[in-house]
Formats: sequence, C-alpha cells, structure tokens
Amino acid sequence: MDRLAIVVPCYNEEEVLKIASKALRETLEDLVQKGKIAEDSFILFVNDGSKDRTWELIEEEHREHPVQVCGVKLAGNVGHQFALTAGLLTAKDMSDVTISIDADLQDDVAVIEEMIDKFHAGNDIVYGVRRERKTDTFFKRTTAQAFYKLMALMGVKTVYNHADFRLMSRRAVEQFSQYRETNLFLRGMMPLIGYETDCVYYDRKERAAGTSKYPLKKMLALAFDGISSFSVKPISMILGMGFLIIVCSILAAVYALISFFTGHVVPGWTSLILSIWFLGGLQLLAIGLVGQYIGKIYIEVKHRPRYNIEKILK
Repeated sequence: MDRLAIVVPCYNEEEVLKIASKALRETLEDLVQKGKIAEDSFILFVNDGSKDRTWELIEEEHREHPVQVCGVKLAGNVGHQFALTAGLLTAKDMSDVTISIDADLQDDVAVIEEMIDKFHAGNDIVYGVRRERKTDTFFKRTTAQAFYKLMALMGVKTVYNHADFRLMSRRAVEQFSQYRETNLFLRGMMPLIGYETDCVYYDRKERAAGTSKYPLKKMLALAFDGISSFSVKPISMILGMGFLIIVCSILAAVYALISFFTGHVVPGWTSLILSIWFLGGLQLLAIGLVGQYIGKIYIEVKHRPRYNIEKILK
C-alpha cells in the first residue's frame, strides 16, 4: 500500500491551521478505510517563518496526532514556492506519493481521492484544476486569465487554471529535485518533468479563515518570475522594437529632408520632445528588463541554499 504525504505550506495560518488539520486527517482516515493508501500516511505542515502561533499549533497537532501530523520549521520566511519545495523534498524520502495543498482549504479536499485513483491508474502527476472563476472578483478573474494567456504567448508551458494543488509520485519528486535553480516557478517546472499526467477538476471555495497571503504585489512578482525564468522572449521583443524604431527613424529622416528641400519646414518642437520622451522611456525599460535577467543570473551563480530547515517533527 502506498504511503501518502499531504504537504501544506503555512505562513501566519493560526486561524485556519486547526480546521485544515482536521479536514485533512478526516480525508486520510477515509482513504485508509477504503484501502487506497497506507495507514501511516501523514500530513506535513511546513512553517514558512510565521510570526504568529502557527508553529506552536503544528507542534500541538503533532503531539495529539503523532502518526498523522508531521511538521517542518524553516528558519525564516522564504516564500510559498520555496516552502512548498522544502516540504516536497522532505516528504520524498518518507512517502510514495505526495499531494501539495494550501492551508486555506480553498482547494477541494474531496478530489484527493480522485487524484489517488488517477495515480493508481499510472499517472505520476495529477493536476488540480479549477472548473471556473465565478467566485473571483472581475479584476482577479481578468488578470488571472491574462496571466495564463501571456505565459502561453511567451512559450511557457502551464496548465490553465492550475495553481499548486497537485499529486506527484515519488519518482516525479525525485526528478523535480534535480531542478536546482533559485528562481522557482513550480507551475512551469512541473510540465518539464514529463511522465504521465492527468487532471482533476473542482470548484474553488472561499477561505476557511484568515486572509489571503497572495496580494496583488506578490501575484505580479510570481508572474514575472514565471516569464523571466522560462522565456527570453521579452528580450527578443525589445530587439524587434529596436529595429522597428530604426525603420521609423529612417522614414522620419526622409520626410524631414524632403520637407527641407521643398521649403515646407514646420517647427517640430512637440514631436521632438515626444520622440525624446518615448525613446528615453523605451531605453530605460529595456535596460531595466535586461537588468532583471542579469540579476537573476547573479542570484543563481552564487548557489546559496534555497531554505534552511530548523526543525523536523516526524
């Protein structure tokens, strides 16, 4: 029987942790009774440097349910993607299959059974995919759709409407462990692993408690990380725009010479100023974008640890 690990990254989740633990333990017990997973399957909470009582509650849950609840305490806050990676790589040697899910319980735990069934059918990765985004605000729904379309335009492979709710077999996690880059975008990395994949579909719920840990600023940062980590098309687009501006400049020069020789010289202060502002802004944008790529290279070549595990509860 396969041993399941449910990996749950947590950052300031004291309001929802007990609720999440109870719901996930009930899910494990149901799957054990149905003979689909081993009796020693467990939940692995990863404390991502929380400033509230999250770790104390994880320790409390571990004392009360030592078999079903385990924990990893990171020495500091490293972000959702690193915390999830720490959980997956810790669970790799303790389980046969892992499922990652956020602590807010917006992802439907009821489809975990379907994920296990698809794993037993021979799939190494099973993606949890939202059916629709009716519960989202207009702004969030529009920006999310734009994000996935932009990623596809940039050549980044992702699963539409999939976040980080997924099942991975042990060999899939082992293969993922070979990807050692610092700039992590797990939604783009998983399709690179290969192996057989499938999807389960669900309706996303409201947060069980607490507030979202992904404000607009973090969502934009994640989107840029995804694009810059998997595609150089933005730099190619700048190159193309540079050629276009050169062509436009040549046409403008021809027009200026014709106007000069025909005596139809018109004062062009406005067009001149606009051109200077436009080209200056474009140059700053290009320099900034290239600088972002160079900065990522700088971070990668230092090979610093992605996270520091302070304590593990097994």
